[in-house]
Amino acid sequence: MEKLKVGVVGVSRGNAYLRAFSLGERSEVTAICDLDQSRLERVARDLQLADSQCYTEYDDFINEDIDIVVISTPIPFHAEQTVKAIQAGKHVFSEVTAADTLEGCMKIYETVKSSDRKYMLAENYIYLDYIQRWKKYIDDGRIGRIHYAEAEYVHDIRHLLVDDKTGESFWRTYRPPIHYCSHCLGPILFLTGDDYIVKATGWGNKNTILPEFWPSTIDMQVALFETKQGRIIKILRSQVTPREPHIVTYLVYGTKGLLETGRTPGYDTIGKRYFEGSDRYAVDMNCNGTELDAPKEVRFGGHGTSDYYTAKTFLDSIEYDTEPPINVDRAMEITIPGLIAHEAAVKGHVWLDVPHF
Repeated sequence: MEKLKVGVVGVSRGNAYLRAFSLGERSEVTAICDLDQSRLERVARDLQLADSQCYTEYDDFINEDIDIVVISTPIPFHAEQTVKAIQAGKHVFSEVTAADTLEGCMKIYETVKSSDRKYMLAENYIYLDYIQRWKKYIDDGRIGRIHYAEAEYVHDIRHLLVDDKTGESFWRTYRPPIHYCSHCLGPILFLTGDDYIVKATGWGNKNTILPEFWPSTIDMQVALFETKQGRIIKILRSQVTPREPHIVTYLVYGTKGLLETGRTPGYDTIGKRYFEGSDRYAVDMNCNGTELDAPKEVRFGGHGTSDYYTAKTFLDSIEYDTEPPINVDRAMEITIPGLIAHEAAVKGHVWLDVPHF
């Protein structure tokens, strides 16, 4: 097939996907869009793009002759930009989370469902190598039926919330920590299969570490979720609690065993597994974020090889006309629970129903 033409909006975080969609024979980056002119010029030089392929206006950008729009802009722009791109006849590959409001999620959902274009949420943690291996263990029945799972994501990004010299606030200042839940929920819901969350509650409404700029500076938020099939999921999130470097962990309990990452920082840890009937005790297990047999050119982006395989999967869905694995239905199942959990925390950790489109 002819190479798919890819346009990337937001070339800072989009840098990994600039590389991912430039590899191989199936796609090439032919347009970029960003508000920062100097950043545009630098990326254009690297990709050998002409001035006519660089845009600062999104509406002009989506009228370019491109097949795919990669949305790597701040989350508050995702809903509007996704809707416009789909309506312009483009496939959309969107950074997480899908949107920052329930209304934005609904607009994306309705627009994608009324179109023949592909939409995929770029939840790259699902494509960490150990998560993919865990899925094979689970599908083989090694830990039985999952009945409980938890994830923890503590990442101190106070410098991205407010400039400590000027006091200037940024877009993340208005994002509660539990809203950014996809790196926790994405892998867990991938491992549990076709299950989804129906009820949510949350704790965490105080900001004592940085006593300004609520809600982004809430010290810590914890959410509990109940799924349609009766599973319990717990996630813990903070973006101001001091911890260097940041940490992401997962723990999955089944009726016949468990899978657990290590608690050392980074994408490569020594975790634990216990398979009842074959393991006498829990044993050490490598949890590698990088797919060890992957060629060197796909190891980039700071997330092991996950950025590459996330993009590859989207290209597969277009080439073979299949549904993307993290389609608009799954994108909402990963995004919306975090919105509801924050609402529950604000209301005093009440239980709320989670809309399921």
